[in-house]
Amino acid sequence: MSRPAVHLIDGSLYVFRAWHSMPDEFQDAEGHPVNAVHGFTRFLCELLERVKPEHLAVAFDASLTTSFRNAIYPAYKANRELPPPDLERQFVLCREVAEALGVPVLIDHTYEADDLIGSALWSLRGHGFRSVIVSADKDFGQLLGEYDEQWDYARGTRWGPAGVHERMGVHPYQVADYLALCGDAVDNIPGVPGVGAKTAAALLAHFGNLDALLDRVDEVPFLRIRGAASCAAKLREHAEAARLYRRLTRIALDAPVAPEVDAWRRRQGEMATMDALCERLRFGPLTRTRLKALLS
Repeated sequence: MSRPAVHLIDGSLYVFRAWHSMPDEFQDAEGHPVNAVHGFTRFLCELLERVKPEHLAVAFDASLTTSFRNAIYPAYKANRELPPPDLERQFVLCREVAEALGVPVLIDHTYEADDLIGSALWSLRGHGFRSVIVSADKDFGQLLGEYDEQWDYARGTRWGPAGVHERMGVHPYQVADYLALCGDAVDNIPGVPGVGAKTAAALLAHFGNLDALLDRVDEVPFLRIRGAASCAAKLREHAEAARLYRRLTRIALDAPVAPEVDAWRRRQGEMATMDALCERLRFGPLTRTRLKALLS
């Protein structure tokens, strides 16, 4: 018996992509830029038209500075510029569009979109669902179980657990440890100095996980990896930092998400709400037709 699918969409990623790729000529009825809203809406319409998902959700980041990770490591994502007010405003409007289409929206000030997606996946797996994570973010590799897959929508590529190993050289259960070791520049996580991606993968292939590696660090100098002795010294020196980084790279599975399956079912949107949004956002006739067709 095939498992029903739930599509979990990394909404913030697609808002940012639209912000950077759509021309800034789009304005709402008040003259504010809405290029990201137009791009995100087209993406969401296309996905709903192609997949016709019965169960799904779109997750958004509430802030770059309020997650629990900022509390335990203030430098987390400190390398990123805060979204300008025009983009902040468009994030709210993108959520309104999703809700008007009857798509469940996930957002929380303590947990990031990754955590909300991970917690939803974990909960729905217990109900017999398989998850399709719509995102290009490598961090999601750690969530993929036997029946799950990740979908890089823009590139049209999909992969399951085996694809994680092909891309990163580690298995899904090792992804958080891998990122803790070699770092993640996107999130301003430095990793262990001198440990690059290939070394991190080689260490985890031998030891299995970060804890075993740090417990048996005296074995590292005897491995056939470049600079093994220096690597062992760095691991000893930065062991506690590596454990801290893993707390940052590990996606939380206990974020507050609805436990019941019906909460993830696409609802019937209201045409009047959509009409009002179309007027405010000055959507063109083609987009209006697509939105209304999705509500009919």
